[in-house]
Amino acid sequence: MANADAATQDALRLFGLHIGTAFQLIDDALDYDGDAVSLGKNVGDDLAEGKPTLPLIHAMTQCSESETKLIRECLSNKTPLLPDTLAQVISIIRESGSLEYTRAKAQEQATLALSKLSLLPPSVYRDALHTLAEFSVARNV
Repeated sequence: MANADAATQDALRLFGLHIGTAFQLIDDALDYDGDAVSLGKNVGDDLAEGKPTLPLIHAMTQCSESETKLIRECLSNKTPLLPDTLAQVISIIRESGSLEYTRAKAQEQATLALSKLSLLPPSVYRDALHTLAEFSVARNV
């Protein structure tokens, strides 16, 4: 990398940016669609920590005012995140298509990352980065 030309360095930088975004988006979706044993963390941790991730943001644009209010209260920690409340928010996210939306956005980012790899010469390293990009959006843990 140190001896790479500016175009190669830029392609790798952009690959990293896009694949990192794709990985994070999938992580955000898994927070509402995974299970604690597989994830190694509790489902709904982002909500409990007040993190407004894309599944929540998208859900709030698709759901009713009362559902949006519930999500906002959960994010602000005004409403304790009881199991029933978490189940209700997860239901809102699923019914709004927000998990699919988030995964589609992750796939868009992975596609952008892969397009940057086409600027690199063929090599085992490029192939490994390609595999990494595919794994990042296909993972379920």
